[in-house]
Amino acid sequence: MSTESQKQMHKSSNDQDNEEVYEWIRQFQENPTEEVQTKLVKHFEQLVQSLARKFSRGQDHDDDLYQVGMIGLLAALRRFDDSYNRSFESFAVPTIVGEIKRFIRDKTWSVHVPRRIKELGPRIKKAVEDLTSDLQRSPQVEEIASYLDVSEEEVLETMEMGKSYQALSVDRSIEADQEGSAVTLLDLVGSTEEGYEKTDQHLLLEKAFTVLTDREKEILQCTYFDNLSQKETGEQLGISQMHVSRLQRRALQKLRDSIRVEPSECL
Repeated sequence: MSTESQKQMHKSSNDQDNEEVYEWIRQFQENPTEEVQTKLVKHFEQLVQSLARKFSRGQDHDDDLYQVGMIGLLAALRRFDDSYNRSFESFAVPTIVGEIKRFIRDKTWSVHVPRRIKELGPRIKKAVEDLTSDLQRSPQVEEIASYLDVSEEEVLETMEMGKSYQALSVDRSIEADQEGSAVTLLDLVGSTEEGYEKTDQHLLLEKAFTVLTDREKEILQCTYFDNLSQKETGEQLGISQMHVSRLQRRALQKLRDSIRVEPSECL
């Protein structure tokens, strides 16, 4: 048998298989029995698995994303219309990916992060890629903000919040020495007398606060001592949230310069 003949037979077989699958889809839409649903799930299982692995990011979400992807698959099966002469796969993939992305955005963060921050994160990542290609260098924050038509504060906040995607457990084992004896992060955290530390911090901050203006002191009082958000602070002081953010950053920088310590030690 010639190679051309084999190709034609293979193509004919694929066409028959596809027609059978589309018949299953029509049956599922008219009468969604467990039997036909099982056939469709098994047929498109590899497609869903491949999409789930693509978005798992090595964070052990494979099983969850697979289940979410299956929800997207079933939704696509219900809505598919073959009268548009479009393959089911080209219709289903965006639906499955959409479900997976929503799950990642809403369910896989270790701490609560505002939805606008979750949605802005991927946009910033794409903007950085585009700007890096256009500028042939890493873009600055103001360039990213201008590209996305958002404020610099929003870009900075999103980049900082992005670190909250996955918290590291204190029970995680760490190789402590060459012999391979393992300890956890919690084992490495020492116990200190909080009274001495608080006294030192109070004296240090009392001295450092003399470099701040009255307005800057009010900002820090509201945001760090009264636990108000920047928006609430702005409303209380009669200024914009953006202005609060700028004054807050300036005040913190003054404190760092005054007490000459690392930013993480300042607060």
